[in-house]
Amino acid sequence: MDEVMTAADASSSSGSTTDHQLSILPLNLPLLSAFLAFAIGQFLKLFTTWVKERRWDSKRMLASGGMPSSHSATVTALAAAIGLQEGTGGSAFALAVVMACIVMYDASGVRLHAGRQAELLNQIVCELPPEHPVSNVKPLRDSLGHTPLQVVAGAVLGCTVAFLMKLYGR
Repeated sequence: MDEVMTAADASSSSGSTTDHQLSILPLNLPLLSAFLAFAIGQFLKLFTTWVKERRWDSKRMLASGGMPSSHSATVTALAAAIGLQEGTGGSAFALAVVMACIVMYDASGVRLHAGRQAELLNQIVCELPPEHPVSNVKPLRDSLGHTPLQVVAGAVLGCTVAFLMKLYGR
């Protein structure tokens, strides 16, 4: 026998589907943990810049480099939240940990050294005579990477955010 669906049945069943679809984002602990850790990391750069340089620089909220590493905070929060939610035996956790290691290695290795090279090149260009064709080149960005301490601080922030999101997200 064929079942007949009334208009009331259709609206109530589609409402529950819509409610479920809308609740997917708030229930996604890893995604929310990662975004929150990134936002907190970027926001904290305002204060760490003030402590170090005694000046407020709102541009630091959108810049790379600095304390803490928001990239490290993001990938660590993602990995930790996946581990807390799904356990550490799954392939999602393994993938998140490997990606976190790559991002943190890159931040404290390749990007840090590229930033140091940019700093040196900027200094060389500044010492050129004004008539030199390269003397008017726009300076290279030298705040690209992170020190190991900044990477560790970001990782601690990410783990803390994931743990608190799991603890209070019940």
